[in-house]
Amino acid sequence: MSISKLTARIRAANKTGRKALIPFLPAGFPDKARFWDELAALDNNGADIIEIGIPFSDPVADGPVVEQASLDCLATGVCLSWLLGELSKRRASLQAEIVLMGYLNPFLQYGVEQLAVDAAAAGVAGLIIPDLPLEEYNMLKPALQAQGIEIIPLVGLNTPLERLKLYAKEPAGFVYFVSVLGTTGVRESLPEEIQAKLAQARAVFSQPIALGFGIKTPEQLDQFGDAIDAVVFGSALISHLREGRGAADFMARWR
Repeated sequence: MSISKLTARIRAANKTGRKALIPFLPAGFPDKARFWDELAALDNNGADIIEIGIPFSDPVADGPVVEQASLDCLATGVCLSWLLGELSKRRASLQAEIVLMGYLNPFLQYGVEQLAVDAAAAGVAGLIIPDLPLEEYNMLKPALQAQGIEIIPLVGLNTPLERLKLYAKEPAGFVYFVSVLGTTGVRESLPEEIQAKLAQARAVFSQPIALGFGIKTPEQLDQFGDAIDAVVFGSALISHLREGRGAADFMARWR
């Protein structure tokens, strides 16, 4: 079996002695035009994988920063079809792998088969779907797999060992480890019990582990050492852009 494009990208970063960088940017944020400029800036300044958020009216896993950005984007007419159509025109100019993070409802409304075809045409390598439990993967998995698109599992502090083992049986380019119990958003500190749970996940998964939710600064990663392979950051980036600053200078401190 060939190695996943997502796995390959993370392992390539690890071989250089660093964590792979996975910035999260809502589609159409800060506005439809500037979104593409900031996406390119992320790509040109160290992003290994870029996670693009699909705006949704009821983002249950998102904290206030991401939720407001999502609502702002919806108000300007951003939708999944807009993103995939525009991304397909620009994908060849981007080096980073692309994953989409979105809730199940917009994906189902788009149509599963059409989603798989259009996402593949736009160069999407994976989907992160917070409200899709493992037991319902088959709603999407056959169509996505046929197009070479993976479902990225979300696990965390409250995921039992037996369930980790079930997720480990599914093909995925990486595992998204949620660092906190709750919604997204920057934290000054992370729960002490993360270390033990990451060690458990490391023993179960052969795939790379990406740590997300609550990550604000590179210094927060020092405590994890080789327990993680990649880091996902979103709220801190969104706040940075909302202040009128650019993705390039945000990425400089992470490289």
